[in-house]
Amino acid sequence: MVQEVQAQGVLKQHSIWQNEAPPEPCAVIIFGATGDLTQRKLLPTLAHLAHDHPLPEGFCIVAFARRPLDDEKWRAMALESINTYMPADNKLDEEAQQQFARRLFYCRSDFNNPDGYRELAQLLDKLEREHGTKGNRIFYLATPPETDSIVIENIGKAGLAQQQERNGYKSWARVIVEKPFGHDLATAQKLNADLGRVFQENQIYRIDHYMGKETVQNILAFRFANRIFEPLWNQSYIDHVQILVAESIGIGTRAEYYESEGAIRDMVQNHIMQVLCLTCMEPPVTFDADAIRDEKVKVLHAIPLLTTEEVAQCTVRGQYVAGTVEGKPAIGYREEKGVNPNSVTETYVALKLFVENWRWADVPFYIRTGKCLPARSTEVTIQFKRVPHQLYKPPETKGLVPNRLTLCIQPDDGISLKFGAKIPGAAQHLASVDMNFSYKTAFGIQSPEAYERLIADGMIGDSTLFIRRDEIEASWRIIDSITTAWQKAPSGIHFYKAGTWGPEQANTLIEQDGRAWNNPE
Repeated sequence: MVQEVQAQGVLKQHSIWQNEAPPEPCAVIIFGATGDLTQRKLLPTLAHLAHDHPLPEGFCIVAFARRPLDDEKWRAMALESINTYMPADNKLDEEAQQQFARRLFYCRSDFNNPDGYRELAQLLDKLEREHGTKGNRIFYLATPPETDSIVIENIGKAGLAQQQERNGYKSWARVIVEKPFGHDLATAQKLNADLGRVFQENQIYRIDHYMGKETVQNILAFRFANRIFEPLWNQSYIDHVQILVAESIGIGTRAEYYESEGAIRDMVQNHIMQVLCLTCMEPPVTFDADAIRDEKVKVLHAIPLLTTEEVAQCTVRGQYVAGTVEGKPAIGYREEKGVNPNSVTETYVALKLFVENWRWADVPFYIRTGKCLPARSTEVTIQFKRVPHQLYKPPETKGLVPNRLTLCIQPDDGISLKFGAKIPGAAQHLASVDMNFSYKTAFGIQSPEAYERLIADGMIGDSTLFIRRDEIEASWRIIDSITTAWQKAPSGIHFYKAGTWGPEQANTLIEQDGRAWNNPE
């Protein structure tokens, strides 16, 4: 079943598969299949793919987990999950649920038990014979980060990662690895080395779900499919860039993870760096995976590592205290369950970075992310320079701001351009107005879930939206230069009330440069 899109008066078909061709048969093996990520995201996504987009008959899903389940109990658990977490407008009827359930199989084992992987190999051979998977395999590591290397090693020892000629066709094997991809540069390099001993780089898909968002991908389309903006996309016309990832919720049940990672590792190292790269990169030679990723890596290499003195001047760490968010009382971070009452973990980060190349020389990039902020919003703001000479008198331009382009990634997916216009009347008074575009309104469909896009790409072998090894390591080098300096001054945390836009020191960071934050309304 395919969806239809009404755009510019023309009825078009929308398929998630490139070139409208479904993927080859394969088995998706989920390690950690009874965990939260699988139940909330992966199973509903796979069920929606199987129902709304053509999938080959030889498509199976194998759970590899420790719980004492069999195929039937696993199928019942999976159906409960998709009924609980699939959006109301995507619910499956009884027949579709049973069709999906027949694709599900279970292999019980501990992650460190070699016998379990041998049983998995036997099950996959059986599925190849009986269901026609052609020996193709996607290993999805929905596991705690500390178990990744154990799983990878055992996959290798069992010979499951081999790509070989089988019955007249060549089978393939791929591995999808969830974030966090390391805790710092050293651990990321170790994980890359562990992966490299078992898989080739073209078999490895490091997933960042932000890259699956349509609005993130449309940064490239907006820049490189429209000539009107690309000539202005440089230091001659742009004053500065702001990237905001704001969350209105606290840490919830993620205290153990958050105490270890903090906001800079949770958001900046991955999501924000990806958005920054797409915003800054040069046009790729071709629109294939390696050409795009080559240009992203160049951006990361152009960001200088910060010295201890620069970290003190260009970064702000914050932590929320009790306040009010969206009209409801919110407790402070140190009062959250599982958090050290003396914790200095940051829940808010503001940074000023530079990309030192010809296009972006002297253009500051201001980055913000935080928990318990007034609204949930992810957006990129391109602030253009003021006109070189203002013809209007100061009283006539009061409140007029420079041209501003805002790419809203979530929740209101769209693009807004702010420009000056004359207020109706005899007087020559100007005001800033917005020209808005909404993806949902323009195309008449809800954007696919990020995981749906990425899992589909994994099935067809398109690694464009996944993170390459050198990209991961280049990003960690930048983050390590900041966190190393923070470790030397652990008390440098600033507090902000839940429901506000962060500590006052963050305002000082940008205002001392004669600029101001662009907060979502």
